[in-house]
Parts: sequence; structure tokens; C-alpha cells
Amino acid sequence: MRAPDSPRPPWAGRRIVLGVTGGIAAYKSISLARRLTRLGAEVDVVLTRAAKKFVTVLTFEGVTGRPVLTDLFSVEGAARHIRLGREADVVCVAPATADFLARAAQGRADDLLTTTLLVARVPTLLCPAMNDRMWAHPQVQANADHCRQSLGYRILGPDSGPLAVGEADGPGRLVEPDVIVDHLGRLLTPPGPLDGLPVLITSGPTREGLDPVRYLGNRSSGRMGFALAAAAWRRRARVTVVSGPTSLPAPSGVEVVEVESAREMARAVEARVPGAQVAIFAAAVGDYRPSQEPLERKRKRDGRSWTVDFIENPDVATTAIPRLPRGGLAVGFALETDDLVEHARGKLQRKGFDLVVGNPANEEDAGFGADTNRVTLITEEEAEALPLLSKAEVAERILDRVEALLRARVGTPVPGGS
Repeated sequence: MRAPDSPRPPWAGRRIVLGVTGGIAAYKSISLARRLTRLGAEVDVVLTRAAKKFVTVLTFEGVTGRPVLTDLFSVEGAARHIRLGREADVVCVAPATADFLARAAQGRADDLLTTTLLVARVPTLLCPAMNDRMWAHPQVQANADHCRQSLGYRILGPDSGPLAVGEADGPGRLVEPDVIVDHLGRLLTPPGPLDGLPVLITSGPTREGLDPVRYLGNRSSGRMGFALAAAAWRRRARVTVVSGPTSLPAPSGVEVVEVESAREMARAVEARVPGAQVAIFAAAVGDYRPSQEPLERKRKRDGRSWTVDFIENPDVATTAIPRLPRGGLAVGFALETDDLVEHARGKLQRKGFDLVVGNPANEEDAGFGADTNRVTLITEEEAEALPLLSKAEVAERILDRVEALLRARVGTPVPGGS
């Protein structure tokens, strides 16, 4: 389940032109406009004449709070496309029909949306949606390739799946709005120290089997690790997540390696950490496992007690950090019930972390299962306590600090201070 949206970087305060063309997938653009608005963006929706056959002006004005634009020439000024193109931070067309791809590829200027494209000098994301046979047509493919290779537009999708009623499944579905939001966030994020860097993140719980149906685990949902992965990908890092069992969808653009036990996580991390420049250990790894292997059959109730002996699991971070390349940066988490800063700093020194994110284990609306968290960012020199924030916002603040440490490591001044 996605956390509730609230204004936050990189969307907050940014100007997005959302073009909607005439296809059945236009209804999904309503959700897209709503999410972008809730994230704090100013969304200028441009509907083509054909789009108005599928969705209404009133609907988009209701979810964005801004007037919808439809006509190239109006009493508001004949050069509105100049203003739209100049003021935009990013342009997105979703859905982009076969007809629109043809007009964009040709540089046509026969409506407000195509003329705005000619003016804009900002990243442009086109999200095709159409019948699978139309998408497969050589001319449509040639138009998409021209938009991508010659004009520099990004093409996202289409996805495969059920199409309109009466049509077969196949490649032609509009990419889901949440994925489009993620890609727009990446386009809105300026280049920084994480650009192109390999980042390894552990996430979620681990489980230790008792028998085929029972296991020893914890309440970690994986939300914090996945929020970090999504934020790092938006900052153009090459992200790999080693994740314990979770019901969360994989973040856009991120490689997810699924594991179950602590030993499986340790092996997966050890194999990948030599290629990482940043390693973030956000998983809630079980400290103990049963001393014997899981039973092959389910243990039945028989009125007797069941005694299980436990032994320590390997410490994933302790074994992985020495394998980081020279100059690599390690971030750990410390879930504590008392003396948070003292215990977290001891963990930082003992395991060789550059930064430890401490969070209380017994505070409401923080920690396992919650959409929010209250953390303290701890280094050798300082401890910065953050207010209660969504885990998405916490991820951004953690990565801000990671980027500051990376800049300091290479001797580059950090803009704005810390």
C-alpha cells in the first residue's frame, strides 16, 4: 500500500505540462494529474480535441485546481503555447496515441499541445497507449524511434496486458500512473553525487523456517528500504535491493533480489557489495535462527510443548562493510528502546558505518508497519533529530545526508552548507 501523498521534492513547486490525447486510456490521466497535484506540482493539463471525447475539462480542473487548456487561439492570448513551454519544468503526454506520435515526430504545430512541444526545452516524457496491432505497425515504431533518438523525448511503455473491451491482451496499455509519477520525479531531480553510482540497499524482514508452514520473523514491512530505493533511483543511482519477504511492489527502475533467511541475505549482499559505492543496511535482519534445520513436515499439535534452541545469525553489515570498495560509504539503522543516540553511535563505531539512522522502537506512528517515521541522523560529529515525517520524506533526508558525505569525501563543497 502506498503512503498518502503530500507535497515533497522533487515534485513540490514544479510546473508540469500534462498533455492528454484521444484514447480510452485517457481516464488514467485523471489519477495521474491528481497524484502530481497532491505531491505539490502545478499541473497544466492540455486536452486535445479528441481527448475531450473521452474525458472532460471539469474533471481535470476538479483534481488540479487549475484551468484546463484546449485551444491554440483564445482570448487569453494567441501565444499561450510560448508561455506554457517556457514555464514548464517537464512535459508529459499520457496517453500518447499513434496519431500524436506521428504529429510529434513530424514537428507539426496544429494544436496547442504540439506547438507547446516545439517551444519547450525541458525533459519530455511520452507514454504511448493504443491497440497492440497499431503499436506494432512499422510506421508507429519509426515515429517512436524518431521521437526518442532524434528529438530526445523519453518514451515510457507501453505495458502489456488487457486492452479495450473486445481487444486481445498485448503491448499497448498505458503505463500505470504511479510509474509515470516516478519517472517524472526522476526527470525533475537535478544531477547530484549519486548520479550513476551503484547503490546497494537491504530491506524488509528475514524469516527463519520452523517447519513448512511456520517461521520466526519480525514485523518489518520493507517500506523504509523501498522508499530509499525509489529516492535513490530518482537521483539517478543504479540501485539494487536485497529484500526479505514483502507485499510491496518493486520500485521503478530498481533491481530487486528476493531472499528469505538471514543467511540468504548475507550471501546475496556479500556477492554484490564489492560493486557498490553506497551500501544502506535498512533490513530488519533476524539476530537468531533455530539451531536445527526446519522440519520437513508440519508439526501437529499433540499437547506437548515445543522447545526450540536458537543460535546467532551472521551479521550482514559487519561481514559486508569490509568488502566495500575503497571510498565506499555505509549507512546503518538502529532500532532502540532507550538511549538512542548513545547506542546508535556505538553501533556506528563498532561496525564501521559512516552514518546511522536511529529510530525508537516504542513510539507511536514510527518504526515497523507505519507510513511515518521519526529518526535521528547520527555521525561521529553530530546527531540531527528529524520530526515525524513520511517514510518517503525520511528517505529524501537520509539521501541528502549521504550526498553531503559523498561531496565531503571527494573534497567538493556542499551547496548551502551541510
